[in-house]
Amino acid sequence: METEKKTHTAAEQMTDRDLSEQIKKVTKESHVRAENTELMLSFQRGKVTLPQYKLLLCSLYEIYQALEEELKSIEKDLEYFYGQDWREKIVIPAATKRYSHRLRQIGKENPEFLLAHAYTRYLGDLSGGQVLGRIAQKSMDLKNGDGLSFFAFPGVSSPNLFKQLYRSRMNSVELTEEERNGVLEEAVRAFEFNIQVFEDLQKMLTVSDNNLQSSMTQSKPVKASTLHMSENIYTSSLLRMVLGLFVALATVSVGMYAL
Repeated sequence: METEKKTHTAAEQMTDRDLSEQIKKVTKESHVRAENTELMLSFQRGKVTLPQYKLLLCSLYEIYQALEEELKSIEKDLEYFYGQDWREKIVIPAATKRYSHRLRQIGKENPEFLLAHAYTRYLGDLSGGQVLGRIAQKSMDLKNGDGLSFFAFPGVSSPNLFKQLYRSRMNSVELTEEERNGVLEEAVRAFEFNIQVFEDLQKMLTVSDNNLQSSMTQSKPVKASTLHMSENIYTSSLLRMVLGLFVALATVSVGMYAL
């Protein structure tokens, strides 16, 4: 109780000079754009599909692989959907590769810039993940938390308290004016990367759907049993590709929507 009071006081004392508040301010427009991408709107409407979810997971895996060394929760989800050989099957879109390349680049050249990505990813995935996890579970009828490890935070008893402490510690990091401006610019860039990832994932899903419809329209009449078998084979192939595009982020991710 005492800790919560201290954290609440700290939150009230945050000013416009606090790094977390500045990041929130400069990314406001990008935040809205990210929320309104077709992929995220599907989540918000509670209409997320299995292909969408798998693709998102794969992108999140690629992104967090650049941020961390251990990715047990995402790996567990990928294995659930894809099987033990999921590493050989996942496909990562170009936008996700650009995002992870940027993370590795600044990790070597401007490590302070990672503060921006830590803010958008960790706080975003914690905030939005609570909602997106429930939507994914309901939409795909997932049982016993299977396939939802990424959205589970067993070590965080109070998300709001955790976010307040996280922001407080972020604000205590000493930065020069030049470094601070660099972090703010990188925060905007982080949102742009996420928007590009969402758009790439949706394009891949759209192309796959169009190819399926085209192949069914142009094919000669076949027996119902044969058609059903063909659809199963195509769907299996599509899901493998989709899974490769999906984690994460991812971010994310998915996850940047209640920062």
